[in-house]
Amino acid sequence: MLQPKKTKFRRQQKGRMKGNAQRGNQLAFGSFGIKTLEKEWITGRQIEAARQAVTRYMKREGQIWIRIFPDKPITKKPAEVRMGKGKGAPEGFVAPITPGRIIIEVEGVSLEIAREACRLAAQKLPVATKFIIRRDFVENTI
Repeated sequence: MLQPKKTKFRRQQKGRMKGNAQRGNQLAFGSFGIKTLEKEWITGRQIEAARQAVTRYMKREGQIWIRIFPDKPITKKPAEVRMGKGKGAPEGFVAPITPGRIIIEVEGVSLEIAREACRLAAQKLPVATKFIIRRDFVENTI
């Protein structure tokens, strides 16, 4: 499961996710990718499930890049605990995602395989996504 090796602080405030992604919103490595259309917190487990779905469908051909990393600690208090007594213990890590952010990029496979692999990955994620293709992509017809 993805999580930072070390953090400066154990707990973090919730914060707000407003607006669209200002960075990480263009394809940088692969020819295909999935882009988010909503804002959401994505956990390390969800990212790992999406990665496994893509890798298995592509039969370990080509290459994939995961463009997000869960580095925000989330805390939770136990069930049926009274108000007060401080903030809860860290439960896990999430990646805050805003609309337009690229989550996964794929390279080295055909358009059909990449489209289906990204569709399977998108099913594992809690956000609506869109399949995108590099502007200068040309399918090799052999």
